[in-house]
Amino acid sequence: MTVVSAGAVEPASERLPSLAAATRIWARIGLLSFGGPAGQIALMHRELVEERRWIGEERFLHALNYCMLLPGPEAQQLAVYIGWLMHRTVGGLIAGLLFVIPGALVMLGLSILYVTLRHVPLVDGLFFGVKAAVLAIVIEAGLRISRRALRNGAMVAVAIAAFVAIFLFKAPFPVIVLGAGLVGLLGSRIRPGWFGNGVGHGAAGPVTAELLDGQLARGELAHVRPSGRRAMAVAAVWLPLWLGPVALLWALTGPGSVWMQIGGFFSTMAVVTFGGAYAVLAYVAQAAVDGFAWLTPGEMLDGLGLAETTPGPLILVLQFVGFLAGFRAPSALSPLVAGSLGALLTLWVTFAPCFFWIFLGAPYVEALRGNRALSAALGAITAAVVGVIANLALWFGLHVLFGELRSVSILGLEPDLPVLASLDWRAALLSAAAAIMLLRLKLGMMPVLAISTAAGILLKGGLT
Repeated sequence: MTVVSAGAVEPASERLPSLAAATRIWARIGLLSFGGPAGQIALMHRELVEERRWIGEERFLHALNYCMLLPGPEAQQLAVYIGWLMHRTVGGLIAGLLFVIPGALVMLGLSILYVTLRHVPLVDGLFFGVKAAVLAIVIEAGLRISRRALRNGAMVAVAIAAFVAIFLFKAPFPVIVLGAGLVGLLGSRIRPGWFGNGVGHGAAGPVTAELLDGQLARGELAHVRPSGRRAMAVAAVWLPLWLGPVALLWALTGPGSVWMQIGGFFSTMAVVTFGGAYAVLAYVAQAAVDGFAWLTPGEMLDGLGLAETTPGPLILVLQFVGFLAGFRAPSALSPLVAGSLGALLTLWVTFAPCFFWIFLGAPYVEALRGNRALSAALGAITAAVVGVIANLALWFGLHVLFGELRSVSILGLEPDLPVLASLDWRAALLSAAAAIMLLRLKLGMMPVLAISTAAGILLKGGLT
């Protein structure tokens, strides 16, 4: 690692790690990626930027900004992006798959457990303790990413505006993204330093060249250069991979089968799921509960709670929905086998497009990295996403700590506020203890999860 004076970057002399070494780190990230997108992005930042210095802060945030614009899970797409930067397509595949597979296996196991043992007090207590711990993990991760992303008052103002827009006005996530991007573009004309991904805030300190940045500066990574021919090849491979199984199901089972319903519905979700699992939850719940009658409203919330307890993207809640759709559909297969196939199909049509978006667009995003107007727009979007994540943490906290929420009319607005009498003191106690362990005692995620799970079983599973 070479450190030089401000305003200059000296390429690093070290080489990037081997694919095998990177695979071990991606596996570690996949197994420890609890806490939703905030926790997952913070984990990747700690592993890749702070500890190993494989990628610089600016390029990490640039990649994150692009992933925020895409439908689907931004944290998983960020892993694909960085894996692709480091080791081409195979690196992106390994990073993306290892980010999803551990959580998908856990989610499948939890789904089976849910339909077979959901009323067992011990299991109920286990889930109760984990949800309380995850609330603390989300809060801690949100604080970390906000300290990193909100570098000045303008970015703090954008984050607050985004929070107000989504919490009070229930503004759609794409509208918030577009509005923040416009603010960034206009801000770049007034004050170029407001939203650009500069190093620090008015800093005059040293600038470091990380391993990946050094090789890119020397032109050693030719695969990052955009090419129309390459873009057509990516589309020719990934579009059939994504939509081919859906077309095959239509031919084999007909348009009215549950398999075609799952494939078609979640393929559509893969295109419109801006903002991740929370942003799309209401639409999925409406279609899955009222339209297809795959599950009940309470089960939809249970699925989100299960997804919160697993590593990997929160969008894995869709896997739970697909499992129950297959589990309850009339079929010659056993319910558990049919449910597992429904979960697998949901996973495929949800995550195959994520690789397509990155492999197709990342070279062009890298080529535009030096564009100040684009950088400012993406920087403002990052600030807005901090506000959105704060709203997600609040949403989850209200549902963990309170048994009942009620819409309250305030100046013509109707935010969902908790009924104070429905406060669950056990959840509040566990969440506070987990926050102390994380923020004050600096314990790791896994010890906090283990302690909270044991406490949850004692407080709820073992005493009721």
